[in-house]
Amino acid sequence: MHDLSRRNLLRATAAAGAGAVVLPGIVAGGTPAIAADGWGAYPGARSEPATLTGRIVRPQDPGYADASLGWDELFVRYPLVIVFAQETQDVVNALTWARQNDVALRVRSGRHSLEGWSNVDNGIVIDVSELKWAQIDEAARVATVGAGLNQLEAVTTLGEHDLAVTTGTEGSVGLSGATLGGGFGFLTRYLGMACDNLIGAEIVVASGADGAKAIEVDLKNHPDLLWALRGAGNGNFGIVTSLTYRVTPLRSVAYLQATWEGLDDLHAVFDTWQRTAPFADKRLGTQLEIHTSQILLFGVLADGSEAEAEELLDAILSIGSPEVTVQTGGWGDIYAAFQIPTEDEPANWKFFSQFSNKPFPEKAISLIREFMENAPSEDSNFFTQAFGKGAQTREPRGGSAFPHRDALFYSEPGVGWGTRGEPDSGDDTTPIAQAWIAEFSRALRPYVDGAYVNVPNIGMQDWETAYWGANFERLRKIKAKYDPHNVFQYEQSIPPASR
Repeated sequence: MHDLSRRNLLRATAAAGAGAVVLPGIVAGGTPAIAADGWGAYPGARSEPATLTGRIVRPQDPGYADASLGWDELFVRYPLVIVFAQETQDVVNALTWARQNDVALRVRSGRHSLEGWSNVDNGIVIDVSELKWAQIDEAARVATVGAGLNQLEAVTTLGEHDLAVTTGTEGSVGLSGATLGGGFGFLTRYLGMACDNLIGAEIVVASGADGAKAIEVDLKNHPDLLWALRGAGNGNFGIVTSLTYRVTPLRSVAYLQATWEGLDDLHAVFDTWQRTAPFADKRLGTQLEIHTSQILLFGVLADGSEAEAEELLDAILSIGSPEVTVQTGGWGDIYAAFQIPTEDEPANWKFFSQFSNKPFPEKAISLIREFMENAPSEDSNFFTQAFGKGAQTREPRGGSAFPHRDALFYSEPGVGWGTRGEPDSGDDTTPIAQAWIAEFSRALRPYVDGAYVNVPNIGMQDWETAYWGANFERLRKIKAKYDPHNVFQYEQSIPPASR
């Protein structure tokens, strides 16, 4: 964990107008809301010829290489044009232009699409990452934010007001992408999924024969689409430009980290964790990470003390001789302090996602140790997140498409390799890393049930039910309603139902 005294936090500053918050370098006020209207335009209606607006980057521009590169440098694409939207109308114009010119399109925010699906060769990338603004109503406990905020910006901005919403643990991930696929992290058992706290959104959808329009989505306006956005919203139905959350007061957290050197204690630590952490006080969120030569336990206790955090995790901490550190602080400060700078991470990554409804037996834990001891890089790991008894077991008002609420825990093998910023870095390791993780996930298949759409598993034949279970057919019907021409499509996008 980085020293808190040397942290570099993004600070929110007061802006003119009650409840308005501006991030440094971010234009105040955001995008005006567009009122909901009756759904649907005449199917054959033609739109006026569209012109691209916003910050436009083309292949001949000096910044093209950086603008087209994602976080996972394993995937390199060469889009025809990248539109960095500055307001909602830029998104409307870009979508209309793509339809009128019959150009493939992809939607992008934080650039963390783990199979490279937010980019496309010879198409248009509509990037919302510069829609960075926040409006916070502390009295109503509601926050509306631009879709360009990443998780670190969201956590620290809300933290300035002692408020919180569930996010994942990696700050550079886009908030909108994480939320629209479900969204979980240290606060999941306490506050529910990120998508459970989503109560509204502005989204640009295809309209008519070749146009686009922005609509407001909430429990009163297009509630079926809100249901779909809560767990299946990533690039399937439209382009989300703002999100409205129900937020919760959170003054401080206790943050604990324990480290066991070597893997000799793995069986005892993992088995004790999976049988206790998912059933502990719901204010406690935990993650267990197994590396090639270390076991790491992380815990966040909402509105709790250091002593209480240690007591709740005592059964695990009493195994072997772990090095334990614990501290209290504001959630925004704690979250910012445990971030790893992107430039310090490997260039290439591959993950495989899975949920488990039952504890891993001894054989499965032994498999984890065997694969980690033979991992292809020091940046390989096996990551877990406790679910179990917690707020995520209850659906929000209006429901959600996220189906894995009864999971005991989530886990994923992951492997990173190569040097960031160096083209073709780690090419010799690539086939070894990909074979390792494929074999690892295959070995664990008897012990898992379902997968996470935000960590897609390429090549999975039953991905539709793995991500969404029995909700898939309903999602296809909603797709047919809001995107009947299948404008928004990629390798594992939801196809519209046949009429």
